[in-house]
Amino acid sequence: MKTQPKKQEMRLHRTLVYAVINALDKIFNENEYADKVVQKTLKIDKRWGVRDRKFIAETLYEMVRYKRLYNEISGTKDHYTRENLWKNFAAWAVLKGYKLPDDWHQLAGTPVRRIKGKFDEIQKDRKIRESIPDWMDEICVKELGEAKWEKELHVLNQQARVILRVNTLKTNRLQLQKLLLEEGIETEFIPDQPDALVLTERKNVFMTDIFKKGLFEVQDASSQLVAPFLDVKPGQRVIDTCAGAGGKTLHLASLMENKGQIIALDIYDHKLKELKKRAKRDGAHNIETRPIASSKTIKKLKNSADRVLIDAPCSGLGVLKRNPDSKWKMQPEFIDRIKETQAEILDNYSGLVKKGGKLVYATCSILPSENEKQVELFLANHPEFKLIKDQKVSPLESGFDGFYMALMEKIDDKN
Repeated sequence: MKTQPKKQEMRLHRTLVYAVINALDKIFNENEYADKVVQKTLKIDKRWGVRDRKFIAETLYEMVRYKRLYNEISGTKDHYTRENLWKNFAAWAVLKGYKLPDDWHQLAGTPVRRIKGKFDEIQKDRKIRESIPDWMDEICVKELGEAKWEKELHVLNQQARVILRVNTLKTNRLQLQKLLLEEGIETEFIPDQPDALVLTERKNVFMTDIFKKGLFEVQDASSQLVAPFLDVKPGQRVIDTCAGAGGKTLHLASLMENKGQIIALDIYDHKLKELKKRAKRDGAHNIETRPIASSKTIKKLKNSADRVLIDAPCSGLGVLKRNPDSKWKMQPEFIDRIKETQAEILDNYSGLVKKGGKLVYATCSILPSENEKQVELFLANHPEFKLIKDQKVSPLESGFDGFYMALMEKIDDKN
């Protein structure tokens, strides 16, 4: 985290700060998800302009991301009373270079010099400086090594960029870029990613007619690598086993040019309903959704798919910049449980691949134990599969989310 260089005096606005404090209360005390709270908070007052909304969203994400750091500087001992929320906010404001209003009783007596001194003091402690729970830091050091984790963590604490994926069923990248520019939204290409555009400045793209007409989806650049990795062809039968709301499913549909069949499975029916809406908007007609009601859903599809995607549930440690509150919601035992779930899913869903077909196992984690180690274990127990290739996407090296994907081929029928 960097303190703000003092260029000009920045002032705080009471209404906006109150909105931030109320939102932090919901996130820290009522355990609501940060992204949902931000969305609701931004709808409170229609008179707020672009700068106001930016202040609220960026302040909230910053204070959630660096929760431990502000807590340490403020000496609030992880107790988020109303008074302590104001103390944490005061620390944020001081370090960002804001002038504290003289007439706000909540900020009266803020120890400005002590805050700055404490900030300098904690720079040598990674867990506080980069604001990470002790247990998470220990696991990542063990799996990645001290030096690599230190660099990855620093990058994971930076704000995520907004990446769009062009819907090639309706348009192309150049045309989309031109249409966005007409809406005042500037974008750039990403090398070696033919469907991706990155916004040069954060804008609310969901309000545009272009989005409502289904010309693009918001999807991180790393996530956009997964569907092409599966090597799909028009006319094939493809099963997306953990489809969720369908970001990768929709990408598969566009790569298949709406030809063939995509069966989107998930244990959560409400997510598949959202996928149906998105598919209709995008003009993706070859997707069929099926909630996994029981093991029968899977048995009916045994040995039937040309391609199977397992976008497995994981720790999400590769997407911390996008979901900073997951650092504080996750518990250490979750990592062990999720690895067991990953192994079970690989074991069960790999049976959907027919001989000669291909399987991709993917996660948004950077831990080897969730990635290559899981694939090694699977291959040791499933000689009917062989590894074709795998790819690790480092947040440090790519600048985008951390991801892993392994492409395997079924070379024999299971004995």
